[in-house]
Amino acid sequence: MPKILIADDNHQIASVLEAYAKKDGYAVTCVYDGESALDTALSENFDLILLDVMMPKIDGFAVCKTIRKTSSVPIIMITARGEDFERIMGLDNGADDYIVKPFSPGEVMARVRAVLRRLGGGKLLTFGGLRVSMEQFTAHIDDVPVSLTKREIELLYTLASSRDRVFSREKLLDALWGYDYMGDARTVDTHIKRLRAKLDAFPHPAWEIVTVWGAGYKFETKDGNA
Repeated sequence: MPKILIADDNHQIASVLEAYAKKDGYAVTCVYDGESALDTALSENFDLILLDVMMPKIDGFAVCKTIRKTSSVPIIMITARGEDFERIMGLDNGADDYIVKPFSPGEVMARVRAVLRRLGGGKLLTFGGLRVSMEQFTAHIDDVPVSLTKREIELLYTLASSRDRVFSREKLLDALWGYDYMGDARTVDTHIKRLRAKLDAFPHPAWEIVTVWGAGYKFETKDGNA
């Protein structure tokens, strides 16, 4: 299970982000000042750090700069202000991305997924009993292996990485087959049909791959699991 460190002196914000991250399948550690953030980041292994700029004891910039001396763990800086100099300072100190308060927790988690994908992490996706590994090209539902082809794994991972987002057939063709692919959109339909048939052999009440008529396909979350 991927691990995230959340460092923010606002306990309410940290609690909300923790809830969303756990819902996305991450193990979460929360700390509330810069000194604790630095000690924890250097003593444990994390897949990503959400780091507030304005924290007591040590500010986020100093924490980030110190972490970067020994670790390349992805860091997303969180700032209450949007001045360019703060964003530049954060990036210069080694941050991989930044986000400005106020924000929606869903936006933060989208940034987390994007940074992990961009930096080569996040190859393990978990949600609602589903586990997809892009490193091993395996898929499990409730720890039971699902026999999928490499292309079906890629298709499932792409959809599930952006839950409730509609992907057009053309977008999926471009992402998985490439811009120079000479086939047509029915290739996507065929693969979706086979993928759904294999997944539907297992109960998965928290999610479903659905057709959005006239638009494409999406990985839809159910019963408040968005």
